[in-house]
Amino acid sequence: MFQPDELKVEPLSKMREAIGRRLSASKREAPHFYAAIEVDMDAALALLASPSGVDESAPTLTGVVVKAAASALVDNPVLNSIWTERGPARVGRVNISVAVALDEGLITPTIADVDRLSVAETSQAIRDVADRARAKRLRAQELGGGTFTVTNLGMYQLSEFYAIINPPQVAILAAGRTQNRLKLVREDVVSTQAMVLTLSADHRVVDGVDAARFLESIKTYLEAPATLMVRTQEVK
Repeated sequence: MFQPDELKVEPLSKMREAIGRRLSASKREAPHFYAAIEVDMDAALALLASPSGVDESAPTLTGVVVKAAASALVDNPVLNSIWTERGPARVGRVNISVAVALDEGLITPTIADVDRLSVAETSQAIRDVADRARAKRLRAQELGGGTFTVTNLGMYQLSEFYAIINPPQVAILAAGRTQNRLKLVREDVVSTQAMVLTLSADHRVVDGVDAARFLESIKTYLEAPATLMVRTQEVK
């Protein structure tokens, strides 16, 4: 047993209090379940390595994942829902919240209508809100209105992780690092770069088959990233 004089209690900041309150409520009220898929990222990484990429400006890996998630949400709109007092409500816009780590905690600014943005526009929007979040210059409307969240900890060398749903949303996607994998291609063993994507979903709204279809859809987009531009053009 610890003695009182052995403990140095650090008061929670208002941000940490808010994070604890919201995520505790999420785990308590939303029956979480988890599904994961491994994605071949060779084509996506080749796009990032290209001098021009899909657009003239430089896309980022997080931007590609967020754009692919938006396209998969268009295909699987049940995940693009929020929980209300009367039950689940489908949302007509695809507004993706992106987790940004600050010294005092985690914040999830929202990028509106990602389904209508290109990969490069999505990447630039993520850079913009992340920079302004760290400078504490986010606009009020950017702190709400999200329909789905993407969190990426691959830069910290995590292979995979399981995120808590950001209420009132009903799902969140966690992206790990890219890592070498061996696979069989036409009787030859080849090396590829793979990423594990883990979906946390609210079982009140989302069933296992919905999660599987969403993950299959995002895998298809990431393994053929040129299709993301087709989707943007179709929406516009």
